[in-house]
Amino acid sequence: MGNRISKAFLLGLGFDSEDGHLRVTKGENFRLFGGSEETHDAMQEKSIKFNEQLSKKGKSLDNITRDEFYEIAQKAGFKPFK
Repeated sequence: MGNRISKAFLLGLGFDSEDGHLRVTKGENFRLFGGSEETHDAMQEKSIKFNEQLSKKGKSLDNITRDEFYEIAQKAGFKPFK
């Protein structure tokens, strides 16, 4: 294995698409795949809000604690998943 750089990111998977479209969105700190248009849009919105909360804290996804992650996720609109 060479020098591998790892970077944390949010991964969103939607399984409710029945229209035959494969939706893929890549953004800062997130990768989203699948879902209906409504589901995919909701994943995008929450991921963007997550990044906004990170910016407000002056942090990156790579250097937050687990508790900070849960706090930011809750503020971004993610359902509790502790």
